[in-house]
Amino acid sequence: MPTRNLKALVLQNLSSFGPAVARSSPLEALRAGLGAFVGLGLAGLFILAPSVDLALGLYLVAPFGATSVLLFAVPNSPLAQPWSAIVGNILAGLVGVAVSMVVAEPTLRIALAVGLAIAVTILCRALHPPAGAVAMTAAMSPDTVQELGFLFAIVPIGVGTLVLVLVAMAYGRLTGRHYPFRQFDDPSRHGTGDREPMERLGLSEAELTDILERYRQSFNLGVEDLSRLIGAAEMQAATHRTGPTTAADVMSHSLVTVTADTPLTQIADLFRRHRFTALPVVGDDDRFFGVIFQMHLIDRAREDALRLNRGFGAAMRRLLDRERDRPVRATDIMSVAGPRATPQTPLSVLLPLMADGDVDAVPVLTRGRIVGIVTRTDLISALARRSLQ
Repeated sequence: MPTRNLKALVLQNLSSFGPAVARSSPLEALRAGLGAFVGLGLAGLFILAPSVDLALGLYLVAPFGATSVLLFAVPNSPLAQPWSAIVGNILAGLVGVAVSMVVAEPTLRIALAVGLAIAVTILCRALHPPAGAVAMTAAMSPDTVQELGFLFAIVPIGVGTLVLVLVAMAYGRLTGRHYPFRQFDDPSRHGTGDREPMERLGLSEAELTDILERYRQSFNLGVEDLSRLIGAAEMQAATHRTGPTTAADVMSHSLVTVTADTPLTQIADLFRRHRFTALPVVGDDDRFFGVIFQMHLIDRAREDALRLNRGFGAAMRRLLDRERDRPVRATDIMSVAGPRATPQTPLSVLLPLMADGDVDAVPVLTRGRIVGIVTRTDLISALARRSLQ
């Protein structure tokens, strides 16, 4: 083999040892690490002892660390879902105990326990990588297993895993993650039976399942996640067909704006008069401060209605009447954290932002000054014109 080809082969093989996981932000790393700290900390403080407790069987075991990695670092993985975690660990515990009772030779006992645990959890659709460590823990601790028997699979394994799952569910909600992940036929975010907009024209659940099985990816990706990824890919591909259209081509130029001190009554009147869904908040020389969405007024009134146990209409009137006592200004309710664009921003960037319903309008800025705004209506009109060409 020529030296050059050999060198290329060596470099190619060495490159395969590099990172395969996509780069993540420090904030996400902190979120995952803090979650594991909270989960194991709460379990150790209130339920599970740090050392072996043969009286109650409630104690921490090493596989809980591996379970925490999945629950808090990759909560969307099919292997991290409650069924896989709880049932997988319990089944592995039962297998480990059973093997420990019948096999005396240590090496054979450990290897057989882990191998059988993998097979059983796969057959029960409960594969969970830490389950192999659970079976191994049981096989390596014959004296403990002798004391606890099959109870080992319930306490500490089952109880400890359940605690971690419950903490992961609460922690995910608090940190903006969805755990457990949505199933394919779950209602949309609006609570209706419709699927999300980007998923409605996609493949059926049976077709998605067939794809995962064909490429042997059913353990790595769930049907719901695959559906969302295909939808996102199709949407991105569609943006390539929109050509070089930019925000400047579709944005609204003649803007109705408010200042930071504009009172709420005037803002509500502008929404009613112009039938807008968003109003930019600006300062001197059209310096952009933020956006007020019509939903901000509705949400504010809804909060008052719930707090005061009043009807929505009465709460809205009270919110507007409160101007006399404690004026509510634009700066009190505007949003400053939404996405922004420049006149040169391609339509392909704006399209995915508005496709899922989270964004109603994107302000277009030049050096901090607002020069236009792209609403969902502007975007739909532009796509409709494209489709007719």
